[in-house]
Amino acid sequence: MMDINEIRELLPHRYPFLLVDRVVEMDLEEKRIRAYKNVTINEPFFNGHFPGHPIMPGVLIIEAMAQAAGLLGFSLMGAKAAADTLYLFVGSDNLRFRSPVTPGDQLILEARVLSTKRGLWKFECQASVDGKAVCSGEIICAEQKK
Repeated sequence: MMDINEIRELLPHRYPFLLVDRVVEMDLEEKRIRAYKNVTINEPFFNGHFPGHPIMPGVLIIEAMAQAAGLLGFSLMGAKAAADTLYLFVGSDNLRFRSPVTPGDQLILEARVLSTKRGLWKFECQASVDGKAVCSGEIICAEQKK
């Protein structure tokens, strides 16, 4: 539904920090998105996390969920990443990790809007691999002028 070129139009992130490869489903009426990140051994963080036992850092899994949520938020607003505005990750609730993510995994990213009020967005998010949840929680993002 949205390829990497369309994703790059909405998100300001670039390599190596763009962590969404494709959006496969977006329902603006139900305010939800489904996207994925292909996890490969070529990711720069695997050099040090951990040598001989590569595991995707948890903070990057959270960031990938937040980027998917951001794509949903921008799409709902009919907006693109503005040159004078940032949408920042400002918090999380009920965050849980269940199992590691390793090279070769396809990280499925799902987000649903829980609420939006005065520039604050709250999303219910989940990351999974092969149908098993690896991380879930609520992510809060805020609009900030540069």
